[in-house]
Amino acid sequence: MLAAMSLPPTTTPSGDESPVRGRDDACPGALRLHPADDGSLARIRVPGGLLTIRQALVLGRVAEELGDGRLDLTSRGNLQVRGLDTGCGAELAARLRTAGLLPSDRHDRVRNIVASPLSGLDGGGHADVVAWVRELDAALCDGTPPGGGELSGLSGRFLFALDDGRGDVATLGADVTLIATPDGGAVLRVGGPLPGPDVPSPPTAGTRPDAAGRRGSRTAGSAAGSGLRVRSEDAPRAAALAAVEFLAKARESGTRAWRVRELPARHAVTTEGLVARLADAGVEAVPVEREPAPRARATPPAPGPVPGPNGRHALSVALPLGRVSAAQWRLLAGLASRSGADELRMTPWRGVVLPGFAPDDTRGALAELSDAGLVTTPDSAWLGVGACTGRPGCAKSLADVRADTARMVADPARGVADPAPGTSGTARGSADPAGVVADPAGVVAGGSMPWPVSGTAYGGGPAGPDPLPVYVSGCERRCGHPGGRWVDALATGDTDYRVTVRGARGDTPEADSTDSVDVTAEQLADAVAAARGTT
Repeated sequence: MLAAMSLPPTTTPSGDESPVRGRDDACPGALRLHPADDGSLARIRVPGGLLTIRQALVLGRVAEELGDGRLDLTSRGNLQVRGLDTGCGAELAARLRTAGLLPSDRHDRVRNIVASPLSGLDGGGHADVVAWVRELDAALCDGTPPGGGELSGLSGRFLFALDDGRGDVATLGADVTLIATPDGGAVLRVGGPLPGPDVPSPPTAGTRPDAAGRRGSRTAGSAAGSGLRVRSEDAPRAAALAAVEFLAKARESGTRAWRVRELPARHAVTTEGLVARLADAGVEAVPVEREPAPRARATPPAPGPVPGPNGRHALSVALPLGRVSAAQWRLLAGLASRSGADELRMTPWRGVVLPGFAPDDTRGALAELSDAGLVTTPDSAWLGVGACTGRPGCAKSLADVRADTARMVADPARGVADPAPGTSGTARGSADPAGVVADPAGVVAGGSMPWPVSGTAYGGGPAGPDPLPVYVSGCERRCGHPGGRWVDALATGDTDYRVTVRGARGDTPEADSTDSVDVTAEQLADAVAAARGTT
């Protein structure tokens, strides 16, 4: 008989310290617009980041005709449109429905699915997970999924990750993760790996939150019990049923939890309960002790050409601070159409992958993209650099952090090339680097999560360890900051910053309050370079 093992999240809250939500989450959607200082904001879910050319062109026109003429990519491969009039909601929804981007009004905000962006394109991984994306999205939008319940009750923050076995999106802290295995099956993981006999149990009442976080991190990295093995054909339905089980536990706990990690320990999703639910739906699931090892180092697609096994190449492009103008977006869509693939893929690292190019066509296409200000090489100074919204989009921000970040990247004293057009206000582009909005109440995560920086992670940069990622924040909320070790550049005034290396002594920004340096915006590039170890 299976033990009632908990499936703990990366950071496991104690039973008495789990948040009790007094309301639903306030994440924006296509139907629920978010009021910001520069107009309303719509977040358009794009499961797996997959768009047809027609859908991409519709989104470009939406940005130009209804918004401020730009699109923001999020860390979940979704899109945001800013600067919307408060009365444009009906027209926006109608356009999205016609393009197939709003298949169910009731499920608009729950279609948060990230997937390995190179799946099926480069010969990596163990399976092409694009079919999983389509099937899971259909299951989420189905009013009565077979063997399950209604899923419209999921919060806008609940996340699914579909990893083809290379290990890229399996590391993103999703609530439900599917990982393709070499034998043609899949491992289903809820929140984090299953604890084994040598792994600490979830913390009990009275455990300090910082200790709970460190304990959860060790659990997540353990090789002991790591999920449930299911057949590939059952994988999308199993993921949907895992979300149903989470909702049941959330209702049982009375906490209205938004994420798996928020469930109290005594109401955690368990192996026994999940296996039983899957069995009731005709899905066979077997506990596994070890999660499948990734086929390669888990990194985002390197900017540049990506050779495929079928003689076709994909193009990987990064967007500085995750923002594109309508003209840049039209170029991306036009090149995708020219390749004949009728598809573009947005990545959780705020990049775009264009499939289907003949090898001889890649150089010219990359040159066009580079001339338009997009990142096409793995040695770009933009990689590894992120920023929150800042002013003018966020009322809480103390500074225009995106403008300061652009100047930091372009600092000639650091030997860095000019920033991309449309990002810094150079003569080649517009002068507004503002980005994703951050909600004044702290419920909308804004900003641009940095990629792992150039170097060995991409195989095309200098040898040696990669420099630390950098994140520039306008206030102490640090919306969207990365995990692990990172360089925190925090605005303390209109033109002043405090630079600190975070993650050295804990998982929270507050854990590393010493060894900071206070600088002006003009000194930011030098201070950040010193903190990254790149001087």
